[in-house]
Amino acid sequence: MKENVIREDITHTELVIQNIIDRIVDFIPDLIKVVIIFIIGIFLIRLALKLVKKRFEARNISLTVRSFVLSVLRFILYSLLILVVAGNLGIKTTAILGALSGMVLAIGLSLQGSLSNFAGGILILLFRPFDVGDYIENNSGTDGTVEKIDLLYTSLRTSSGILVFSPNGTLANSVIRNFSKIKTRRLQYVVGISYDDNIKEARQTILSVLNQDSRVLKTPEPTVFVSDLADSSVNLTVRAWTNRENYWAVHDDNRENIKEALDKAGISIPYPQTEMRIISDKNENDSSDNS
Repeated sequence: MKENVIREDITHTELVIQNIIDRIVDFIPDLIKVVIIFIIGIFLIRLALKLVKKRFEARNISLTVRSFVLSVLRFILYSLLILVVAGNLGIKTTAILGALSGMVLAIGLSLQGSLSNFAGGILILLFRPFDVGDYIENNSGTDGTVEKIDLLYTSLRTSSGILVFSPNGTLANSVIRNFSKIKTRRLQYVVGISYDDNIKEARQTILSVLNQDSRVLKTPEPTVFVSDLADSSVNLTVRAWTNRENYWAVHDDNRENIKEALDKAGISIPYPQTEMRIISDKNENDSSDNS
């Protein structure tokens, strides 16, 4: 009796072992396929990361952005590879993808503003519409010298010395005027002279001041023309070009020099005037009283 029980146990154990061996043998082709997919996937991921890194180096992308983007890209690619491997092993990935999608959606909604600024920072650092040290201005009227470009904010130092933090999302979606990417810049004044003054003499006086300044470019040549016949003055628009780095010095110096030259030439810059006429009916009242 005991011998029969022992034989049945041995037979059951042999069947279990045989069943395991059969499953392993049946699983070997799938395992080999998964290993091949995994090896090829790692090779392709490394190749893609290497190409992206070379592209960043060629465009001289910031090291901070370069390392961050590569880390995110590496995480995404390896996550996709794991999902592909799990799918080939017979593991259902639908539930995993659903949970991940819900998490990403919740995080995206809660950090919508920060993600917008983050995306704007990535775009600015990738396409580089401006660099540190550039003087820029955007649609909102914010202007200044760029001191630092972070992933969320760009730091600007205004001409009055105030440090301004501009959100990258707003900055990336606005029109940016970069005054440091140009070689020359035009300066312009509007000078009002009296209607009694000679326009040609005033023009020659102003052009003489500009031509005496070696910082003012000869090409394009300075111009002075009548731009408006205003209520109190004839307005002359003065335009001249100078190198970018000399702009503010030339602008401020010549505004003063033009004023002094016009004074010496006897050409006045009139104050705003309003002509008033008083019509009196006193004579009519006197004549009626006499009668």
